[in-house]
Amino acid sequence: MRKFKSDKRLNKITSVIKTRQHSLRVVLENIHDPHNVSAIFRSCDAVGVPKVSLLYNYEKFPKISKTSSSSANKWIEKEKYETVEECYSSLREQGFKIYASMLRKDAVNLFDIDLTEKAALVMGNEHRGVSEEAAEKADAVYFIPMTGMIQSLNVSVATAVSLYEAYRQRVRKGMYEKSELNDLEIENMIDEWCDK
Repeated sequence: MRKFKSDKRLNKITSVIKTRQHSLRVVLENIHDPHNVSAIFRSCDAVGVPKVSLLYNYEKFPKISKTSSSSANKWIEKEKYETVEECYSSLREQGFKIYASMLRKDAVNLFDIDLTEKAALVMGNEHRGVSEEAAEKADAVYFIPMTGMIQSLNVSVATAVSLYEAYRQRVRKGMYEKSELNDLEIENMIDEWCDK
């Protein structure tokens, strides 16, 4: 591991890397508003999601704002996919269960999903929601319980709510106390982050 100018910064980087939840993923399907994408990256960083899968086969990927993301996108890996099949196959090969956020009769309550398992949360376009293909090929679809007149949340808020439920479950299970990476992986990631 390299010597870094600021011990405080190095300690922060090391601490954050050790708590990253590599068993938790977010998939963004055709989300077009750059402010929403930026806010989602900020929430991902906050709860330790290290990688976001970008599924764009209809919309163009938007430019991410450094202001609304507070540069969180700098600390999040991105992988791009052009088809649902390609994205889901990759996730399943890595052992993820896939949960698509969608309001429909067979959807399960977010709070009833075990998010301490390897889980990928699929969030859909602001107007169209998750595509039928993405919903049908997911292991399950889920809804966020609400009691107001409006039936849905803004996509960045829905992602944050979903991630913080995962965070709550994982904290209770002690999953942030032990890194999912081995010592060599941690050292390599520290070196990589020190160059950012």
